[in-house]
Formats: sequence, structure tokens, C-alpha cells
Amino acid sequence: MDIQNIIDAIRHNRIRITEHADEEAQADHLSFDEIFFSILHGEIIEDYPTDKPYPSCLIYGDSFIGEPIHSVWAYNPGTQWAVLITVYRPDPERWINWRIRRKR
Repeated sequence: MDIQNIIDAIRHNRIRITEHADEEAQADHLSFDEIFFSILHGEIIEDYPTDKPYPSCLIYGDSFIGEPIHSVWAYNPGTQWAVLITVYRPDPERWINWRIRRKR
């Protein structure tokens, strides 16, 4: 997946936010402006091309003040809409440099 597709969808307001993502954002005290900012300056760290109904990916980026944010996005290439599936502040015990999952 190309992160530019997600960025373009955000810039053109072609996004949907799942109820789960909204709940997780509130639980982690993340604003959608912060989440969108993290995408604009982020990178795809995991790609899930076989996800249904659309391919998805995990994006790592920083908030306005440099705090790490992970968000999972699906992208519909037909409509060019992006869906925020979930978002969270990553646990440092589970991630190496916020990009690589630690082995359990």
C-alpha cells in the first residue's frame, strides 16, 4: 500500500472513522488532528494486502509534540476512501523503536 493514498484521502476528506477507532482515540486522549498529523509525517510499518474487504496497513507517526502514534488504515482504491480502523499509543514493551514488534 502507498501511504500517499491515505494522505490524499485525508486531504480530500474521503475518510471514515470506525466506532472502534473513535473509542480508542478517546481512551488514549488522541485528537483526530493529531492522528492525521501523524499520517502526514508517518510511514507504513506493516502492510496487510490480503485484508478484507480492503487492503490495510499499520502506520507509525508522531504527534505534534513527538509522541508515537500507531493507526491502522484500510484503503478502497475504487472509491479512493480511507477507513481508520483503530489507533493507539504503542506500548514500548511491545515495540522496538515503535516500528518492529518485539518477540514474545
